[in-house]
Amino acid sequence: MGKTSYLGEFEELILTMVLVVEDEAYGNTIVKAIKQHQNREVNLSSVHITLYRLEEKGFLESYMGGATKTRGGRKKRYFKITNAGKALLQEMKDARMNLWKLTPQLNFNSL
Repeated sequence: MGKTSYLGEFEELILTMVLVVEDEAYGNTIVKAIKQHQNREVNLSSVHITLYRLEEKGFLESYMGGATKTRGGRKKRYFKITNAGKALLQEMKDARMNLWKLTPQLNFNSL
């Protein structure tokens, strides 16, 4: 994994959550998914900033959904992971697993 493909922890979390929520990947669903799956509160603004940054890096693409009455006629911006984003997440997962293989076996039940 090269320096140009490094993601911070929050970027990795957001990119992974786009995969988790699939076709419903927009700001609010990502915030809710993080709360549900990670029991972690995150700020919607932070999620949006990170989504746009990941899009600039080429790991996400976005498109506009249709306008709805419940949103006052505003459209939602949906995000989809790119092949580059999928490859990067796989690379990060593999690197992490290789590190875990190097650690001594721990009995986590005794902690």
